[in-house]
Amino acid sequence: MTLKRSPTRGTAGDRIEPTTLDALNAIIAASKPLVPGATRAVLGEGPIGASIAFVGEQPGDQEDRQGRPFVGPAGQLLDQAMSEAGIDRHHVYVTNAIKHFKFELRGKRRIHKTPAQQEAAACLHWLESEIALVEPAALVALGATAARQLMGGIVAVTRERGKWLRRADGRRVLITLHPSALLRMEPENKEAAWAAWLADLRKAAALLSGDGGL
Repeated sequence: MTLKRSPTRGTAGDRIEPTTLDALNAIIAASKPLVPGATRAVLGEGPIGASIAFVGEQPGDQEDRQGRPFVGPAGQLLDQAMSEAGIDRHHVYVTNAIKHFKFELRGKRRIHKTPAQQEAAACLHWLESEIALVEPAALVALGATAARQLMGGIVAVTRERGKWLRRADGRRVLITLHPSALLRMEPENKEAAWAAWLADLRKAAALLSGDGGL
């Protein structure tokens, strides 16, 4: 399955084409959040030239506070799953499709809100530049927003999960759930969901070990 990408768009006024990841990150870090309240832009982490990049939706509360991707409860679950699947987080690139935390206040808690389509579109240029500079051979889309951003159109995650799709640039994209989806599940469903999610991530591990093919 290959989806046709929409034209890449960036944040209004941001037409600088950075030639290094540091330069791109400086632009992102200096940007004004698309929604009020976010503390900072949360940048990607990992080595340039990583074989695989994991792409989530957007930072959460702890990511916004600490300035690092996937360090909250969902990130801890991802770390556990990576470990069980045989993936060393230090050898992959981890980032989010959208760089600022969007939330609503419930009492004193900041609760995640799904980004609007225009907010996702405004960050697409950054994500595509990030991919071009890191140069991963393949990507893992964690959830529907990441899948849509990477594939340029709506992806039915429940139908396509565990499958390798092909982007217009030739890179393969593994579709799977975002770890936060597992955190929200009813306790009686979590064991089966965890096993299925691990099976997805082991396909990424196979690619890293050279057994998955490109």
